[in-house]
Amino acid sequence: PHIEHKKPRLNMVKQLHLMTLLGAAVAVSAFAPSRNSPLQPSVWGVSQTASSSRSSQLYADGEKAAKNEIFYDEDFDNVPLVRLLGLQKMKKKARRNKRQLNERVRNFEVVMDDASGEWLPATPEQTAAMKAEANVGKPKTKPMKRKNAAHSSSSAGKAAKDPLKIIIAGAPASGKGTQCEMIKERYGVVHLSTGDMLRAAVVAQTDVGKKAKEFMDSGKLVPDEVIIGVVKDRLSEGDCKKNGWLLDGFPRTPAQADALADAGVCADCFLFLNVPDSMLVERVVGRRTDPVTGKIYHMTFSPPDDEEILARLEQRSDDTEEKVKVRLEQFHANVEAVKGSYTAISIEIDGSKKPDDVANIIEQKVKEMVGAKVAV
Repeated sequence: PHIEHKKPRLNMVKQLHLMTLLGAAVAVSAFAPSRNSPLQPSVWGVSQTASSSRSSQLYADGEKAAKNEIFYDEDFDNVPLVRLLGLQKMKKKARRNKRQLNERVRNFEVVMDDASGEWLPATPEQTAAMKAEANVGKPKTKPMKRKNAAHSSSSAGKAAKDPLKIIIAGAPASGKGTQCEMIKERYGVVHLSTGDMLRAAVVAQTDVGKKAKEFMDSGKLVPDEVIIGVVKDRLSEGDCKKNGWLLDGFPRTPAQADALADAGVCADCFLFLNVPDSMLVERVVGRRTDPVTGKIYHMTFSPPDDEEILARLEQRSDDTEEKVKVRLEQFHANVEAVKGSYTAISIEIDGSKKPDDVANIIEQKVKEMVGAKVAV
């Protein structure tokens, strides 16, 4: 008799297990990025440089996605990246790629391809030629010729074709105010603090100034987008374009640093005055103010000679050791993250030295960093 042989069936558990493995394999292969992806980590080396030129388009596409238009990247086989990674993560990656590209342009590591309009890795010969053209690392044998003949050494950077742009950061009592005055005098740059810029924008009744006034009048903190608008407007004015600028104590958070980069604001160097906390506490706690003249004294380093002045000196309510330590904790938490946004242009200065010594170190380090922008 004919006996029919049936194929053995997989039980239900094995079938489900097999389907799970197949699904995982398909998902992995679908989402595997190509070598030219702008979101691929920098381990890809040279290919990352070429793809970084797409960061501005990526950011624009991210904005479209915010209006419910889904962005599909061809490098990811039409995968909806905004849904997959999230809009904020996409923007963050675009900003990071933009900073990386700016760093490579500054270091003469890439060249623009006229045919494609994309940035490509520079050959050693091209890098050497660009550095030679910019006079990087070469001593100047003759003084720079200028249309206006008279220029003092204290304002050497004032007439530079590409003016100097500096960001300076430092904890309370780090001596930042003193160094800002010396930098302003030496290079002729415009000294800018967010407080002064906000007040000026309010007085001038600019659009961002009016927005800032609404928050200030209601006792609320001015949001980052308004502050960035004030800073960007101020940096676009004629004196900053001609003489360069010194941005004092801003950005203070990573979000502000990212927003500043998005606004197209790029500095030549980021100065950080590093002072031990114990010395900072001593400097702050010993400060006293004369309510009559407004002059600031220090009970240890610069006490008044007049007994009458000494008797009327006042201490600010937040200049106590307890409150200073809290402020320092907040400062360190933010500044470490901010420094990460300016790794390529960061200069750390020992701020515990005498003011003149600190100023000389800053002058030397800035010259090493920006080279041709600082007249000798």
